[in-house]
Amino acid sequence: MPHNVAVMIDGLDVRVTRKPIKNMYLRIKPPTGDVVVSAPKRTPDATIVAFVRSRRGWIDGNRTAMRRRAREEAQALGDGGRFDAGGTGGMNGIGELPDGLPGASDAPSAPAIPAIPAWNDALRQRAEAAINAALPALLARWEPIVGKSPTHITLRTMTSRWGSCTPRTGRIRLNLQLGLMDPKFLEYVLVHELTHLWEHGHGEGFRRRMDAYLPDWRRLRRELNRHVVLR
Repeated sequence: MPHNVAVMIDGLDVRVTRKPIKNMYLRIKPPTGDVVVSAPKRTPDATIVAFVRSRRGWIDGNRTAMRRRAREEAQALGDGGRFDAGGTGGMNGIGELPDGLPGASDAPSAPAIPAIPAWNDALRQRAEAAINAALPALLARWEPIVGKSPTHITLRTMTSRWGSCTPRTGRIRLNLQLGLMDPKFLEYVLVHELTHLWEHGHGEGFRRRMDAYLPDWRRLRRELNRHVVLR
């Protein structure tokens, strides 16, 4: 296989990317349920195929759960409610299954992921109002703890991340969808981005600070990243 290629394995579309890593990893990416395998550069094709087959039960189970969440979240939005995940690993994917973990094989393919709710003016207004109402108290709480203050916070619709920041300017951007979700996720993303004003990457320094500020941040990240993303 080339270094980056889409392949069909027992009726399942899989995106395979070869990288300079030691182990294989398998992820399921919301909102479409795409299956992505990262493998060491010299991994034989047959090894990758066997790896996916051995994890088929895990794949189908998680895609089924994603499909169920999509229905529940669409219903919640229609009822004027908010998103509730019931699970999360970045908007990068549901879980991350490394080579070496057990899994079932040859399970039937999961049905396609249903259509994802789309933004409209009412949802945008609801989300923006919720975030703007929550931010003053969150900033008052977390700025003294983290020791950094943003120069500006922008709300945006995003499809690949929940937040971002520019440490040089102190500007933070938040995914507008956070205003439709459990408030704990807005708080986590804000603390995450405030921490990036100290630490540019996600290395040891960033993890050490997050552990001190928000000890439960890894669980919150996992739960958040299992949410369906509005388009």
